Amino acid sequence: MPHFTIEYSANLDGRVDIGAVVELVRKAAVETGIFPLGGIRVRAIKCEHYAIANGRPDFGFLDMVLRLGEGRDLATRKKAGEHIFKALSAYLDPVFANNKFALSFDMQINDKETSWKRNNIHEAVKLVTAHG
Repeated sequence: MPHFTIEYSANLDGRVDIGAVVELVRKAAVETGIFPLGGIRVRAIKCEHYAIANGRPDFGFLDMVLRLGEGRDLATRKKAGEHIFKALSAYLDPVFANNKFALSFDMQINDKETSWKRNNIHEAVKLVTAHG
């Protein structure tokens, strides 16, 4: 269960390919090697209504939260998080160069006692991997 939720200011439309951001985050998550492929989810939500700092309409943001299950130690989580943030940050370098922009990324650990899931994607991924 690595579930990434990206919220971003609507003024990034036309400046950032959010579809490419979603795919970049998915690939970076896979590259860490610590997440089950069938559990990776990346979604993006455009915020039409937002206010930043002193209210200037040209200021933008992208905030990403990763919710994941228990079981990975801090060092492993930090290494994975740094890899994903570095890839995302590098992709967004042009936005930083040309705009006032805030990028943030946080991890949240879900308590397995209060987290319910049903998923048959894991089996489908295993079959594709095994049989091409």
